[in-house]
Amino acid sequence: METEPVPPGIDPTKAHPSRRYNYWLGGKDNFAVDRESAETVASVFPTVGLSARENRAFLGRVVRHLAGEVGIDQFLDIGTGLPSAGNVHEIAQSIEPAARIVYVDNDPIVLAHARALLPSDPAGRTAYLHADLLEPGRILTDPALLRTLDMSRPVALMLVAIMHFIEDDQDPYGIVERLLAALPPGSHIVLTNATGDHLTPEQYAESKTANARSGVPFRLRSLEEFTRFFTGLELLPPGIGSVVDWRPDVPPEKRPSVEDVSMLCGVARLP
Repeated sequence: METEPVPPGIDPTKAHPSRRYNYWLGGKDNFAVDRESAETVASVFPTVGLSARENRAFLGRVVRHLAGEVGIDQFLDIGTGLPSAGNVHEIAQSIEPAARIVYVDNDPIVLAHARALLPSDPAGRTAYLHADLLEPGRILTDPALLRTLDMSRPVALMLVAIMHFIEDDQDPYGIVERLLAALPPGSHIVLTNATGDHLTPEQYAESKTANARSGVPFRLRSLEEFTRFFTGLELLPPGIGSVVDWRPDVPPEKRPSVEDVSMLCGVARLP
C-alpha cells in the first residue's frame, strides 16, 4: 500500500514521466509506482539514468549557448519536470538578467512545486502553466504566457525529453508544427528524443515490451524519424546527433558512449 504523502489531485497508482525522470536524476519527489516504472525500463536499458543526466547536461549547454551567444532572452519550456539544479531561468538569467521564461507541465506535483520555478531576477520574469503538450493551442493562448513572453520577438521553444511520450496517433509532428507556427523568425527549437538506433532487433523488442509494462507510453524514434521534426528549419552546428556530442564541455575520453545514452538532439533556427 502507498504510504507516502500524496498531494491533492495526484494519483499515486499511475507512474508519471516527470516523477520518473526525477528518480533517474537522483531526486526524491517520486512515488513507489514511479520507481517501479523506472526500474522496469532500467531492466532492459541499464544506463537510462545516465541518459537522463546527459540529457539534463545538454539542456544546460544549449541554454547557455542560446542566451549567451545567440542572444535569445525568451524561453518556452514545455515538459519542465520537477525543479532541480540548473533550471532554464537560473541559467538564462545568470547570463541575461532580463530573460523571460514560461514553464509548462501537466503533472500536479510539478504544479505543487511551481513556486520553486518562479523566483526570477528582478529584471526578468517567469511563469508556470499547468497544461498539456497535447493541447498546443491552449498553451499558446494562455494569458500568463502572453503576459510573460513577447511573441513578436524570438523565443526558444524547449521540447527536451518530452516528445518520446507523444505516440504516433497523437500527431507529434503536427503538435511541433503548431507551436512553431506561433513563433516569429529568429526563434529557435531545442528538441531531444530517445532512440533505438543502437539496439539490436531483439533489444528493441524487449524495450517496447518493458515500456508497455512501465505504464508510461514511450516512442523511441530513429534518426530519420527525429530529423523530420526539423523540416524547413536551419540547424545549428553540429546538426542532429547525440546529446553527448552537442557542443560538449568535457574531452572525448570523459564522455559516455553514444550507445549508452541513446538520446538524439537537435537545435534549429526558424528562418
